[in-house]
Amino acid sequence: MPLPLIPWPRRVTPGPGSALQLAARTRDEAIDRARSAIRHADDPTIPREGYALRVDADGIAVRSSDAAGAAYAAATLAQLVECDDTGSWVIRAVEIEDAPRFPYRGAMLDVARHFHPVPTVAWFIDRLAELKLNHLHLHLTDDQGWRIALRSRPDLVARGSATATGGDAGGFYTQDDWQAILAHAAACHVTVVPEIDLPGHTHAVGLAHPELMAPPVVSDEVRETTRRLGGSLPEPGVPYTGLAVGFSSLRPLDAEVDAFLVDVLGELCAITPGPFVHIGGDEALGTAPEDYAALTARAARIVADAGKTPIAWHEAASAPLPDDAIGQYWGFLVPTDGHDAKAHAFADRGGLILSPADAVYLDMKYDERTPIGLTWAYGPTSIERSYRWEPDDVVPGLPARAIRGVEAPLWTETVRDRQDIERLVFPRIASAAEIAWSTARDPERTWPAYRARLAELVSRWEDDGIRVGAIVPTS
Repeated sequence: MPLPLIPWPRRVTPGPGSALQLAARTRDEAIDRARSAIRHADDPTIPREGYALRVDADGIAVRSSDAAGAAYAAATLAQLVECDDTGSWVIRAVEIEDAPRFPYRGAMLDVARHFHPVPTVAWFIDRLAELKLNHLHLHLTDDQGWRIALRSRPDLVARGSATATGGDAGGFYTQDDWQAILAHAAACHVTVVPEIDLPGHTHAVGLAHPELMAPPVVSDEVRETTRRLGGSLPEPGVPYTGLAVGFSSLRPLDAEVDAFLVDVLGELCAITPGPFVHIGGDEALGTAPEDYAALTARAARIVADAGKTPIAWHEAASAPLPDDAIGQYWGFLVPTDGHDAKAHAFADRGGLILSPADAVYLDMKYDERTPIGLTWAYGPTSIERSYRWEPDDVVPGLPARAIRGVEAPLWTETVRDRQDIERLVFPRIASAAEIAWSTARDPERTWPAYRARLAELVSRWEDDGIRVGAIVPTS
């Protein structure tokens, strides 16, 4: 039986000796004993976040050049713990050399459509780290709510955080909450990427600052979405709890709007230690092109002047951005509507993070029977479809050097609580983790091989109480 490892390591060699015996009664106890038995040595020749691991009957040896690599070796060890034919907990003798394919390996949690409290975010971070994902993108603001307290603009949460999609209760993170999230992420070697979505997706801003907003653009598409999915049409000054997009916008850049951007983005940069701040830029359908370019460019410049690298959804390619700005591609595996050209615009800037919606959007249903989730990205996304894609093939002609990594977003229009997160994230998050970490040429990087390893991981998740949303197919 192959080793049940996800993501698959760069090089795996079965050891010549006997398995390491772990005197333990449960898997968790065996994992603790394994980790406490690690003999670690610093090795500057190991790539960043990489590690070398050797297990035999005499013990466990790990080499790495940084703390993240050592942590990922421990994560691999946890997956290697198994019960043998005698009922004993063991780790088979093995030698592993490993390092990631991409530096950016992430997931996104939308806390704007539905708010998710600090314990849920911390639990989510733990799950990402177990799969060697190293970035958590938090979508903090949208039409339905503003979720982070800022001292410069306290009215944003006082007036813009009370509700959520469907009329559910809202919420927000205090500054102490934010620091708790950041500290937990840092301990797990996860970088938090906060997003303030601009200049569209800003209806909640208008609840606190109506003077900054353009009138809602209620298009036929907005009306049709409302008719089909329920809710009410957007009205100035009234909390929005529906599912339509593209109707809201900041008004054209002027002194008041500029002061708002400086306050909000400047403070967010100041309280966030990571190198990235996401400025959104998607679906600003109610913003005139020249206003969109000016607003997006100004937001990006404020972030850059604060010493951070701006990230924006790929539509922002039409704006004059800093040279190091990173794009995030959310189009399809086969680009449509000129999205590939916009993605190419970031090749000579800071590069591109790939989030093809019909492969890694975790909010898509698995099949038509899935009780929550959406289907707009070419229908449901099966586990197999979430795995059968290759980053180099998504945007034709995009140089491989321009791909920074992969991110799997979870939008939360239908995701109310942690149980809903579990159902949609697991097991498809493992597909994104392997694609972001593992080389495409390895024989284990095939659907049949992955499927067998995933089945074992799903069994362990279920033992840990995670309610997995779909059964791994056997063929």
